Amino acid sequence: MKTKKLLALLLAGVMSASLLTGCGGGNNENAATDNGDASSTETTSDLAYVKDKGSMVIGYTVYEPMNYTDENGEFTGFDTEFAKAVCEKLGVEPEFVEINWDTKVVELDAKSIDCIWNGMTITDDLKENIAVSDPYVKNMQVVVIKDSNKDTFKDTASLSGASLVAEAGSAGQAAIEADENLSQANLTTVTKQTDALLEIESGASDAAVLDWTLAKSMIGEGTDFTDLMMIDGVELSVEEYGIGFRKDSDLCTEVNKIMAELVEDGTLPALAEKYGLSLAE
Repeated sequence: MKTKKLLALLLAGVMSASLLTGCGGGNNENAATDNGDASSTETTSDLAYVKDKGSMVIGYTVYEPMNYTDENGEFTGFDTEFAKAVCEKLGVEPEFVEINWDTKVVELDAKSIDCIWNGMTITDDLKENIAVSDPYVKNMQVVVIKDSNKDTFKDTASLSGASLVAEAGSAGQAAIEADENLSQANLTTVTKQTDALLEIESGASDAAVLDWTLAKSMIGEGTDFTDLMMIDGVELSVEEYGIGFRKDSDLCTEVNKIMAELVEDGTLPALAEKYGLSLAE
């Protein structure tokens, strides 16, 4: 009798162990399957990422005529309207986020933003670190001074001992550092090109090096900086603007296709005329 009871208990234990093993094995198998499914559905597609969340986060700085707030309090500009037109074709909402220009690539890689769309000068250094769209607007770097200093500062040679200001990490800063005369000047960097204009206005700096596209819209008669001017004939570099995306991004490829469509249907040429810009060829 005791033997029978002992055998019964042993059999019950074996069956329980078998059931537990079966449940554990089943769960592990399911977990492996689930992990496999997750790996198979995981994607590095920026295009899918943006479409899935239904918005494209656009990094910008205040830069008239590219991205700025007009006298009616409306956020507008060439790049603003351009980005909205592209987002409409993508079927997503544009979300504009002001960034620090000097850390734009860091913001992009961290996915704080999905693109840099703000009159970004195309450079070899940028193309090594991010995906850059086809060029869409021509630009150059110019020198801005006070009207009252026009007899003092007439060329880059006269600025070799002056105090200069440029946006940190900008084409303007690069132009200063590359120029034989300007590189000898005392350089101060600011976070926005508009801050560079304020530096000149206040007398804190003698000259600013910045984008022609901004200067032509923000200085001179009818602007907030009526007493500022560009030094005539000083063109430090001729360049083109592009849109920045994460490295190897398929979103960049898609935006290039849409850009070509917007040129073909007349949308971009009309915007260039509206904002007084020249499209890249």
